[in-house]
Amino acid sequence: MTTEVRTARAGEVIRYADGIRDVYASAFSAPPWNEDPAEADAYAERLARDALRPGFTAAVATAGGTVTGFATAWVTPEVFPADRSYGQVAEALGPGRTRAWLCGALEVNELAVTPEAHGCGLGAALLDAVTGAAPGGRCWLLTSVRAEAALRLYERTGWRRVGAPVPGRAALVVLLGPRHPGRGGAGEESGAAGGGDETGGAAGGEARGQNRGRRRG
Repeated sequence: MTTEVRTARAGEVIRYADGIRDVYASAFSAPPWNEDPAEADAYAERLARDALRPGFTAAVATAGGTVTGFATAWVTPEVFPADRSYGQVAEALGPGRTRAWLCGALEVNELAVTPEAHGCGLGAALLDAVTGAAPGGRCWLLTSVRAEAALRLYERTGWRRVGAPVPGRAALVVLLGPRHPGRGGAGEESGAAGGGDETGGAAGGEARGQNRGRRRG
């Protein structure tokens, strides 16, 4: 059966809400996220609010009319948020790198594929579709180092891990996209807390309530 991947703007993505909810439940109830499947209902409600964020975009994969995967992203505000995991990210990178790499960049919030669609390149296709319009190639995401399959996907598709671990029990890490101008300094750990004034970069994130850039499959 042929799978189609297409982008969807705010007004369109809600048409796929039921299918996205089902994909979310099947993807994130497994390790390392171990979410209660009921949390997928809360995500479906949150999706309607997320779709109102500036720069929101989504990519949806369908096969025979059934949603088999999705990705969502939006533009990180110029004033970096302090709620959810954003505060921990800012602490890890410092004000200079946070501003240069993440503010005004496209952040990938969710990326999920049904278990049945694993291994066919769907995750990479969704990621490419949702980040295609990233301003100046500046895109970022946040995931857990325990999400080994996700990290393999990101690194295989050219994303680079920032060498400044995000504090907290979730073991989060920031990744910069393949065309992100800040990639050259992404592996440097010096100045992580103090925040040097490096320029030329971007990012985005949620783990248990903030961009996870998570991926199953």
